[in-house]
Amino acid sequence: MAQPPVPLKDMKLLDVKLGQLPTWLAMRDFTPGGILGAFRRGYDRYYSKYIDVKKGGLGGISMVLAGYVVISYIWSYSHIKHDRRRKYH
Repeated sequence: MAQPPVPLKDMKLLDVKLGQLPTWLAMRDFTPGGILGAFRRGYDRYYSKYIDVKKGGLGGISMVLAGYVVISYIWSYSHIKHDRRRKYH
């Protein structure tokens, strides 16, 4: 037997068709509590997949460090951009 279709509200983003995307986005919870809950679920998924494992490696920690480096570069890009054309003499 075929399984009943999943309601659009309960679908994951990767399962949503392009035509259903605006409706799916309208059903999301954009309150501060909803956004905080989404970040919490994302952190819990990341922690259980990469950090809290039996045989851990450097993969999870290196992703956090790489993300920190990218975010730091983005935050300081305006300062770096002005130093690029400055002459030191």
